[in-house]
Amino acid sequence: MDPKILHASKRVKQYSEIYSHYTVEQAKEQSGRCLECGNPYCEWKCPVHNYIPQWLKLISENRLFEAADLSHQTNSLPEICGRICPQDRLCEGACTLNDGFGAVTIGSVEKYITDEALKQGWKPDMSNVEKTNFKVGIVGAGPAGLACADVLTRNGIEAHVYDKYEEIGGLLTFGIPPFKLEKNIVKQRREILEGMGVKFILNTEIGKDIAFDKFMQDYDAVFLGMGTYKYMKGGFKGEELNGVYDALPYLNSNIRNIFETPNNEYINMRGKNVIVLGGGDTSMDCNRTALRQGAKKVYCAYRRNEENMPGSKREVKNSKEEGVEFLWNMQPIEIVGDDKVEGVKFVKTKLEKSDIRGREVPTIVKGSERIIKADNVIIAFGFRPNPADWFNKYNIQLDEIGRVQINKDSKYSFQTNNPKIFCGGDMVRGSDLVVTAVFEGRGAAEGMTKFLHDNSIRDLDAANL
Repeated sequence: MDPKILHASKRVKQYSEIYSHYTVEQAKEQSGRCLECGNPYCEWKCPVHNYIPQWLKLISENRLFEAADLSHQTNSLPEICGRICPQDRLCEGACTLNDGFGAVTIGSVEKYITDEALKQGWKPDMSNVEKTNFKVGIVGAGPAGLACADVLTRNGIEAHVYDKYEEIGGLLTFGIPPFKLEKNIVKQRREILEGMGVKFILNTEIGKDIAFDKFMQDYDAVFLGMGTYKYMKGGFKGEELNGVYDALPYLNSNIRNIFETPNNEYINMRGKNVIVLGGGDTSMDCNRTALRQGAKKVYCAYRRNEENMPGSKREVKNSKEEGVEFLWNMQPIEIVGDDKVEGVKFVKTKLEKSDIRGREVPTIVKGSERIIKADNVIIAFGFRPNPADWFNKYNIQLDEIGRVQINKDSKYSFQTNNPKIFCGGDMVRGSDLVVTAVFEGRGAAEGMTKFLHDNSIRDLDAANL
């Protein structure tokens, strides 16, 4: 049974998280439902391969601190992933009980473990960490960078994390709305990491405020976790009209309005008819934000059907409850208007034979054009990498769409063609889940740890020759 959820009529009037917290008894009861499968599909489907059955058992036995320790062995941001992971298509979707009985609510228990443990005074155990003389510079304080810093610090390596924004988290803070992830949760994780020894240098952009040449000289190794911030466009007429907004600047402006950030260019949908274009979780964030701003009507258009949406089914359900009207199998071909948005011209689509990824391809139904009136349009087609101009100088190789290429011949995980530079998260795989960024940040930290120790031994051997 999921935690209680605030009724839609109340939640659209505020920005707090909509799900309540489990009590001790509820968490134990839900955890006790786990069948402890011999081959735990939930664990394999989880991108970080959490020890899910094990920490569920610990919670059922009221061993909270042990569960928190075990949870952190595989995930650097468990309380965040418990809130925003699409569990319906990951761990809970793979749960054996999901076929007829209802999956164990793994995400809610994961959130409960860290939230409750911290309330009771739990802290990461650093007593067995042996300090080294190594120092690593991390570019980007998003999920990949935070996970990298976590694992490096647990291996005795000093981690300095730089970010151009004034607070850590990247899109966790400045993209994902607070009704999914309240920002005090991210600040709490910052306090944990700083308590472990991680140092944050914020409001500082590497390559601009600090030259990358100097940055490379200051550290024994470097991790790049700068995310993907280049907005994808539809390539149709009218995208540059007044009243058309990209998803991330829109979400960012709303969060900064909540923060009461000075000089914020607030984008407000109050009283407007809004069309959101796209079918991922970012689209759902835009839908639900516009409703909370007081939009008169919110449509969400996607060129495939509901079954083929890339976003979380839970987020679609929440959007529907809150009043979003979905336009399935509708492909935009033009944003209509002279200087200002007046509407969107769509064509109907139908799904036919699968493409190479196994998804059905939307094809246009002839003669199906129609215009839906709108005051504003939000484009949420996703993001692509935006490589820095200094990448080429340092032999950081890219693929055809700008993703950083990992050196497949290297024995060190997530090492680029420049041996000193490692990279992970969205910069490598393209825009993806928070949990996959965490996995790659942790993997890069493990690769860097081995790289630094191996090279230290080589230097020592050379000095003794």
